[in-house]
Amino acid sequence: MTQETKKVSGNPIKIQDNTFRDGHQSIYATRMKTEDMLPIAEEMDNCGFHAMEVWGGATFDTMHRFLGEDPWMRPKILKKYIKKTPFAMLIRGQNLVGYRHYADDVVNAFVDKSCEIGIDVFRCFDALNDFRNMESCARRIKENGKEFQGALCYSLTEVRLGGEVYNLDFFVKKAVELEQMGADAICIKDMAGLLSPFDAYDLVLAIKKAIKLPLHLHCHYTSGMASMTYLKAIEAGVDVVDTCLAPFALRTSMPAIEPIIAALQGTGREPAIDLNKLLVLGEHLENIAPKYNTYLANQKLSIIDNGVLAHQIPGGMISNLTGQLKEMNALDRLGEIYKEVVLTRKEMGCPPLVTPVSQIIGAQAVLNVLFGRYIRVSNQLRDLVLGLYGRTPVPIDPALAKKILKNYKRGEEPIKERPADFLKPEIEAAKEQLGDLARSDEDVLAYILYPATMEKFLREKYDKSLTRGAGDKKNSGKKFAA
Repeated sequence: MTQETKKVSGNPIKIQDNTFRDGHQSIYATRMKTEDMLPIAEEMDNCGFHAMEVWGGATFDTMHRFLGEDPWMRPKILKKYIKKTPFAMLIRGQNLVGYRHYADDVVNAFVDKSCEIGIDVFRCFDALNDFRNMESCARRIKENGKEFQGALCYSLTEVRLGGEVYNLDFFVKKAVELEQMGADAICIKDMAGLLSPFDAYDLVLAIKKAIKLPLHLHCHYTSGMASMTYLKAIEAGVDVVDTCLAPFALRTSMPAIEPIIAALQGTGREPAIDLNKLLVLGEHLENIAPKYNTYLANQKLSIIDNGVLAHQIPGGMISNLTGQLKEMNALDRLGEIYKEVVLTRKEMGCPPLVTPVSQIIGAQAVLNVLFGRYIRVSNQLRDLVLGLYGRTPVPIDPALAKKILKNYKRGEEPIKERPADFLKPEIEAAKEQLGDLARSDEDVLAYILYPATMEKFLREKYDKSLTRGAGDKKNSGKKFAA
């Protein structure tokens, strides 16, 4: 046992299980059905997890679009089986679980309904680490008496932690800022698996020294470092780590819980979780795996993306880039695109490559390579430069901003205010648009998040004639799970 481990002896690590959300989102494109969670739900509740992440992220979109399930129902159903373990969700601040900023009335109502259906812990983040985009969400979470877990999106300027932007001082200041906002806990959110073990040790020590809140660590296995990173973070005193049961772990998911439990046996940080019970639960996931294996990325032998260690581009972003280039018959220029992503990201203020900013930067990099730098500019990039997504970690060069925003209909001068201050209330207008198709506040909120696909879903759910929406056809006799 190392000296560092002795310092934290008698302090068992807490573990949040992400199998029912981020696990299948990362491995199986978020396609796991609620019915396949229920056979092991009660036993999961008895494992002693600190919390279970069961909602948020892409689940809301995928459930109604592909699974025919009402997304509001999953936490309600699972609460009947999981009664002791707190439910956690991932929420993108003013983005909620959609792909744009929503007005404050929508944010408030969404948080209220999420609390009603059983969410206890809200892991809240902003793609630019601009916490103004989390203010309304955080306030409403606290007003409901639930846990506001403020997340830092981890990113790098160089191969290791350090450099002009993403250094220890940057993340420590951000953690202190979240504590001052009233966060109940802080999470380091390493969505691309970039956090190396020794950097994790230094980062955890520095943040723990600066704040008094519990510190969580969420790492994806994408680069192959995450399990090693967890062990060094545990040595440094991190309070909670995220894992998944082995069948839904590794690849672009989280580290597997089973080897972590085994590695910590006999140390002061060993959690009181029965390894044998976890193995039995894993067998259920193996048994249902054939239903979902068509969604498993198997074009490569390696289960890690070793390229992310060099270019820092997450696997999901690479998939998007590859798809774009195939459509343009330009797949042979992928190497140029990688280099351009790095340059475009730097020019756009070094934002973390996380949804939705990763897609914006990636799409612009493709345009820059194929048509010349900033000859063609997407409206999403213009919105980023205008400040409608928030404040970038480093200011964008004024001359480049002026070029990009020239004659832009939404404005030519970057804003300094909180982006949501420019958004008008949305709920009443959505109610008028839906009319009697909406039977609950949940229906209205879901429609605001995903208007086209949710309108179709609601018509099929309530078995109404599909008279609106171009190209819709009535799905005779088909009933959707509620």
